[in-house]
Amino acid sequence: MRTLLVSLMVLTVFGCSNRAIYENAQINQRDRCLKLPPGQYDECMEKVNKSYDDYEKERQEALKH
Repeated sequence: MRTLLVSLMVLTVFGCSNRAIYENAQINQRDRCLKLPPGQYDECMEKVNKSYDDYEKERQEALKH
C-alpha cells in the first residue's frame, strides 16, 4: 500500500514522463527485491540498478531493429 501511495505521488509531482515512470518502476522492483533471499536479492538488485539513460539507450537500439 505504501509503495502504491509513493508511486502515485511521484507520478503526480513529476508528471508522466518516461523517466518518472522508469524510476517509479525501479522503486517498486527494489521493494520486491528486499523480500528475496540474500543470493537472489543481489541478482535482483543488479538488474534494477540500471540508470535511466542506459535503459533509454538500450530501448532506442531495440526499437531500431
